[in-house]
Order: sequence, then C-alpha cells, then structure tokens
Amino acid sequence: NLHLELCIMDTVRTMLMHKYPYPHEHSRHALLAVIAGSLFFISTDNMHTLIYKLDNNIKWWSMYACLLLFFYFFSSPFLGKTIQPNYSNFSRWYVAWILVAALYHLPSFQSMGVDIRMNLSLFLTLFLSSVIFLVAFHITFLGLWYLGLVARIAGKRPEILTILQNCMVLSIACCVFYTHCGNRAPRTNSRLRQMSSKDIFRSLTNRNATTWYRGWPQIHEVKEQICSTWLGPVGSASDYPVFSKWVVYGELVCNEACAGSSDNISPVYSLWATFIGLYIANYVVERSTGWALTHPQSISDSHHRKIETSPDFLDMVPWYSGTSADLFKTAFDLLVSVTLFLGRFDMRTMQAAMTKAQQTENKDGFLYDHLSREEEVWFDFMADTGDGGNPTYTVAWLLAQPRLRIDFKGHLKDLPRGHMLLVGGDLAYPNPSPFSYEYRLFRPFEHALQPPEFYKPEHIAVQKPELPDGLKTLQQYPGPQCFAIPGNHDWFDGMETFMRYICHKSWLGGWLLPQKKSYFALQLPHGWWVFGLDQALHGDIDIFQFKYFCELIMKQMGKNDLVIIMTHEPNWLLDWYWDISTGTNVSHLIQHHLKGRCCLRVAGDLHSYFRHSAVPSTESPAIRHLLVNGCGGAFLHPTHVFANFHQFLGTSYEKRAVYPSFEDSKKIALGNILKFRKKNWRFDVIGGIIYFLLVFSMFPQCNLDGVLQDDTLVGHIEQFFVTLWRAFTNMLEHSYVSLGGTLLLLILSYLFIPVKISKKRRAFVGFLHASVHLTAAMILMLLMEIGIETCVRHGLLGTAGYHTLYEWYRSVENEHFPDPTGLKTRMESWTFGLYPACIKYLMSAFDVPEVIAVTRSNICKNGLWTLPRGFAIVYYACIFLYYWVLSTPVVSLVFGSYLYACINWLHLHFDEAFSSLRIANYKSFTRFHITPVGNLEVYTVAVDKVPKDWVLDPEWEKEQIGKQGIPSYCREHPSKWIPKYPYRGPNCNARIIDHFVIEKASS
Repeated sequence: NLHLELCIMDTVRTMLMHKYPYPHEHSRHALLAVIAGSLFFISTDNMHTLIYKLDNNIKWWSMYACLLLFFYFFSSPFLGKTIQPNYSNFSRWYVAWILVAALYHLPSFQSMGVDIRMNLSLFLTLFLSSVIFLVAFHITFLGLWYLGLVARIAGKRPEILTILQNCMVLSIACCVFYTHCGNRAPRTNSRLRQMSSKDIFRSLTNRNATTWYRGWPQIHEVKEQICSTWLGPVGSASDYPVFSKWVVYGELVCNEACAGSSDNISPVYSLWATFIGLYIANYVVERSTGWALTHPQSISDSHHRKIETSPDFLDMVPWYSGTSADLFKTAFDLLVSVTLFLGRFDMRTMQAAMTKAQQTENKDGFLYDHLSREEEVWFDFMADTGDGGNPTYTVAWLLAQPRLRIDFKGHLKDLPRGHMLLVGGDLAYPNPSPFSYEYRLFRPFEHALQPPEFYKPEHIAVQKPELPDGLKTLQQYPGPQCFAIPGNHDWFDGMETFMRYICHKSWLGGWLLPQKKSYFALQLPHGWWVFGLDQALHGDIDIFQFKYFCELIMKQMGKNDLVIIMTHEPNWLLDWYWDISTGTNVSHLIQHHLKGRCCLRVAGDLHSYFRHSAVPSTESPAIRHLLVNGCGGAFLHPTHVFANFHQFLGTSYEKRAVYPSFEDSKKIALGNILKFRKKNWRFDVIGGIIYFLLVFSMFPQCNLDGVLQDDTLVGHIEQFFVTLWRAFTNMLEHSYVSLGGTLLLLILSYLFIPVKISKKRRAFVGFLHASVHLTAAMILMLLMEIGIETCVRHGLLGTAGYHTLYEWYRSVENEHFPDPTGLKTRMESWTFGLYPACIKYLMSAFDVPEVIAVTRSNICKNGLWTLPRGFAIVYYACIFLYYWVLSTPVVSLVFGSYLYACINWLHLHFDEAFSSLRIANYKSFTRFHITPVGNLEVYTVAVDKVPKDWVLDPEWEKEQIGKQGIPSYCREHPSKWIPKYPYRGPNCNARIIDHFVIEKASS
C-alpha cells in the first residue's frame, strides 16, 4: 500500500543518501587534493632558493609585499566563510587571475629556476580545451536524455560556474604535475619503475622498524616513482594504433641526437584525459544510476516531511550595500512617502473616517478593555525588530517561554510570560514589504511560538478578533496577545504593509492580533492605561488622533488613573540631540490633558536602552520616567552620544540605567576602523567606482624619472609627492572626468554630514573628508604607475606587444609537446583557424599587465588621442581590474576611520556609524507587572551575546508528537530551536539590567 511504499523509500533514502546535496561535483575536494599534492612536491625541492636566489633588491621585495598585502586585504572578508556562493566564487577566481598575472612578470620565479610562463600557457590551453570538451559532453548527454536514452535525472543541468570550476581544478592539477614531473616519457631502467605499491607494502610488513627505515627510498626517488609510475601513462602510442593520431606526445629526452620521432604518450595529456574520463564516468553513473537510486521519488512529494537541521534565518541588513535592491527601494519609498503622503495623504485620517462610519455598539476599534478586570497582568514591550534572524529569534524566544528564571540580586526571579506583547514600531527592515515582514518578522516569531493549527498564512482577517472555536469574546482567550504601533520604516509605503500584516491578520506566531487600527488604547487593571500613539513620519500625532485621546481622557479615565504613553520615537532624546522641537501634539496631550497622570513614557527607534527619571523637586513632573528600549532585533545604536541629556518639558532628569554602557559604546565604535569592510564588503561597488573616477584622467603618468632615479630614500619620497602634486594640478587644468568626480565627492561629503553642526563646520569636515579620499586615491594611482614603469624599465613588461605570452608559448611548444602526426595542423584546419586564435586571445586577455604596459607605452609615446577608442576602453578596463583591488580596502579604511572620528569625537553619525557594524548583540525587552495592589514593576531583560547557531529542541519534538492539538502557549517547550552547544545556558544567558517600581499610591 501507499504507506508501506513511503516507508520503504524513506528507508532507502536514509541508508543511501549522500552526505552532500546535488550537484555532487567534488570540485572543492579535488582542489584540496591538488593543494595537498602541490605542497608535497614543493616540500621535496630546496626551499632555501626562495630566499637565497631571490633578487637582492629592496624594490622587488617592496613590490611583492605591497602586492600581496593589497590582495590579502581585498580577499580578507571572504576568507574562512562563504558569504554568497556566486560572489565568493567570483572573488576567488578573480583574485587568482589578476594576482598570478602580476606575479609571473616579477623576477623571483626566474631566479628560482621556475619559468611560470610555461605553466600559465599550459593552464590556459588545458582550461579552454576542458571547457569545450565538457560543454560538448553535457550538450550530448542532455540530447540523449531528451531522446529518452538515459535516466530522467540527467535533465538536471549543471551550472556553468560548476563546469568552469571543475575545468580550472583539473587544469591546475595538470600544471602542477608538469612543473614537478615535466612532459618526459618514463624511464624504463629506473629501479623504482618496477616497484609497485604492492611491493612497497610487502617490504614494509617483512622488515623490522630499523631495517624498514634504512631501506626506505629517498624522497626524490619517491617523487620519481610517483611521476613515472603512479601518474605516468600506461603504454606507448604503438600500443593503441587506433588512437595514435589523436594523442599528444611526450618530450624527447636523448643524451645525443635523437633519431626518429617520439612514440611516448604525453604524461600531461594522459593525466588530463584521465581526469576528463573520471569526470564523465562520475557524472554518467551518478545521474543514471547512483543519484536516481539514492533519491527515489515518491508518488506524491507532499507526503515527505522536510527535515530541518537549522533555521533559515536572514542575516543583518547590509546598510552600506551598493548592490542591494531592497535599499534602493527603501530610498525610493522614503522619497515618495515624504513628497506624497507627508502633509497630503494620511492613512490615520482615513482610519478615523472609516471608524466613525463603521462604529457600532459603542465599539470604535481603538479601545480594548478585556484585561481591565484581571487581578494582575504581565505584559512585555519591545521595539525595532525584524532585522537579523538570530537577534529577532533570540528576543522572540525569551518572550515565548512560559517563565524566565533569572538571577536577580542573588536569587532566582520568576518572570512569567506576558499576557500581552507591545511592539513599539519598525517591525521589519529595511523597508516594509511582504518579504521583509514574512521572513524577518513572522518567521522568527513563528519558530518561537507556533500559531494554531488552523492558521493559514494567506488568510485575511475580515472581522477581528478571530478567536479559536468555542470562544466568543476576547476576555475568554487565555493565550498571549500582541499590539503594535508603526514606526518610520513601517510608514515608507504609506503603512500599506503594516495594515495588511498587523491589522488584517490574526496571528503573529502564537500571539493573537486583535488590533484593527494603527493606534489604540488599552485599559488595564487598577486604573492603568496604555496609549499606543502613531506618529507616522511627522514625529507627532495627527489632529484626529489627538481628539480621540482627549475625549477618552475626559470621558473614561479616572482622576487617579495612570497612563503609559507608547510612541515610536523618543523625541525627548532626539529633540535634545538635534536641538529641535517635535511632537507638540503629544506634549500638549501629556501636559494639559493628562496633567501629571503620565507616569511612564516608552519608545523605541534608538536601538539601545535608556532610563531617565525625574529629579525630585517641589513641582510635579509631567512625566516621571522616560524609557527607551529599541533592542528588539535591529543593529545596535551608541549610547555615549546621549550622555549629556538632562531636561525635557521643563523637568530635570537623571540617568538611572543605560545599556550598553557609555564606555562600552565608545569601544564598540572602534570596529569601524577594524571591521568596516568585513561587515560591508558590498560597499566595494560604491567605493571602488568613486576612487576610479577620481583618478581616471590621471592614467598614465609618463614622467616618473624623478621618482625612480633619485638615489636616496628622502629623495624618492620628495619626488613622489612632487609628482603627486603635479598630477593634481594637471587634473584641475585639463581633466573632465576626474575633476567632475572630485566635485561630486566634495558635494556628497558636505551633504552626508548631519545638520547638527553649523554650515562652516560641515564645510570644513566635508572638505577634510573628501581631501583624504582624493589623496588616498591619487597615492594608489601613483604607486600602481610606479610599479608598472619599474617592470617596463627592467624588461619585464611591454617588450613584445599584446601577444607576448602566446608567441613565447608557440616558440617552445614543439620542443616540449612534439606533434609527429600533425594533430595541431589538422585541428587548425577543421576549426577554420579558431583553435590557435582562441588560445591566442585567451592568453592576451589573461595577461592584463602586459596589455596595460604596451598600451601605456603607446600613449606616452604618441599621445592618448592617437589610440583607437576600442584600445582605450580595453586599457582603462584593465587598469580598473587592478585599481579595484588596491582601492577597495583603502576606501573602506578611510570611510570607517571617518565614522569613528565623528561618532567618538564629534558625536555625529550615530545612525550611520553603528549601522555599518551590523551588531546583533546587546538585545533586550522590558517586562511589566501590574501587581494585585496596583503597583507597576518594571524589569528589563537583556542578552549580551546573541547565539548564532541553533539546533532543533528535542523536547519540542517530543511535545509535537505527545501534545498534538494543544496550543503552543500551553506547552513547556514552545520554541522550535535552542542555542547550539557550547553556547547553551539557561534562558540564552539573559540577565536583568534594570528594575524599578512605580507605586500607585505615591503616583
């Protein structure tokens, strides 16, 4: 039957499943094997030649050091991890290409007796041949699949990048073999030639340890054994008469003049053919039998449950990405929202109008009083969530637990899960879209506390609240609920996504969403209220919202009732920082209508924690406590820039708690210097292009005699800066592109500085910032030009035209790879000349430094205007390939240093300087408790270090089976994932960082 068939297939899959998913190409493992083999062969050579035979000249050492350091810093963000497979692979091969193309022109390899030109030309020839051969094979195989002659799994086409990577690996392996073994035929009179691996094993087992050690061959003999026997060709061309005209022959080795032609198959060709055969055999068998057997298909894919081993969380938003479509959409949405909605169309006004038209039974959709009759209530507050998956899930995990047992003042404190969760805005980053809400907000919360079984993600709630079967009123629902206000990021699309996912959906994970509008009032026990205000992009409430809360205060609030005001922006801190005044309607509501009944105001927006309390005085403050907690999942904000805040609405305040501390905040800012590019490698697109535009018109520098001919170090440095100044003045007088780029950089540097400081200081800081960038770009340009000119003057570059490598290869090809059967001539005739032409231009495209040097010499000799446009485009494109590597680490270092100096010395860019760090740690939420006597206890729970690795909770799995049908909020282990060892600790190592009590009687 069907069930038995599914069980059998699952058993087969479990027994035979590959460890690694399809495609099973092994290119990475093959590359590791090639590297291991290379290290073995290199270790057999005399390593001292690397030092003693290297040219005794400091300029070559300096050039090597600079080149390798720049390439290391360029590659450093991608070392040890795969950020994105496509970009990482591209970066890996891009760096290998242009680094090898530069290194082989430097003199050290020739001085060590290694001519790398042969290896490069051989690699390019083998690579092109491999690509053509494997592409033809895959096309043929797909044709057979189309005709039904092979298994259906063969229709799974491999990615072209996988084919290219495999071709590179096998070509590198053949080149390594050629470097250490050559293309010579194996010697038949070698003692080790007749010694097989079986003989070696027998000799090991029949001798004692001392005899074995003494009788073991020398390392060079082992190397010869590997080259001639283990990896050498089997037989000669005469043994295969059918294929004798289709093989490449080995190099002739004779002590005297050789009579006749070689009959020995090329060892390099034999090894290459073996690799190609193994690839084809593995591919055919795996697709035709192995993969189909180990991955049986069931009758219905819906019967298979996907086994998850780790959550698929998104990373922190890359705010400095030059390639992110989300960030460009965010900027566009913000522009449209500010120009269209701000002051013209307001969704809050429409909500008020629709509520008045639909109001029935005195239910306006804004007021919720279902918890007002409870004896005590626990509820939570968090804000600014929906950024990275790890921090968002960490906070959601803590919120979802039935209770938190946390050490507090020397003893364990039980904090039960809140009856209600308040979210203070900015639900998802970077912009409000279905993708960001679903994957950055809803998915982590659903993993922390699963929605009910009847929940459907596509369902739209028409009549809220939509309660489980058997419940008629919201008072009867025992599970946790959630109320949220929109933040500025939620307003970027006019609040459309917020309305769809919060006001017209019923569940955020396991939290019920009774909310119908973007602002609300909650009546709680013992005369406590919560006002959730929607400030939109104005930083203030609209007139209809103001009117609603005024009427609520007059008609339903008691004189001794107390209010918690919840807004998104903490305008008491932001107004002090920017020296402005916003939120006048909110302030008027608090001062003239609540009249001292607002004991606490909470907000998010700033992704850190602050609590300020009013200084005791004779006058009663309008607000007793000011609390900011935006640590719900977004990147961290600094705290030290707000250290001097002390007054709001005429009341003096003192800091009672801050997280992280001012000292830690200053230390964290140092990461902009050390980690900016590692965290923001996508910024390369912006920074590299800007730097290249700054120096575009300065290439080439033809007059470098003063820098290169001076005999003293001081003279070299002096002439270096003289040449640099001459290039700058020439740019001002004659350039268009570089001058335009410089002016654009000055304007952007000025506009980038916040308006917090005066225009004069903005102009000075902007000019200084742009000047450092321009100086760095010009220094890199001049260093690159000096390196090229040095190689040209020593005959290492620009000696024989654009096809130097190919012409050299053709001159030595017949010697090392004889062609007695005329195979190359036949291939050239059959391909109409494409065979040598493709290799010729591939070698020219690879040899970028030679193209730069030859074109540069022509420009310096005849002028740029004599160069054809196509050659000019190729020249500047080649320049950009190397200048990109030089400039991207430097532009990130300069910009990161600028952010560090501004945030720690000038207290500027508090948003820009910490969004660059993308810090997932230092997360917190605040848990409130209205006690049976009416007091309000406030606990802020924080996690210093957010877990990065998660595993499936076995207790959660047991409850999934044993407690089916029971709501997730009734389970002891409601969360799907727990931190992975060795991080595991109770409650993710959470701790209480702040606690205070507001007594109802004293208030």
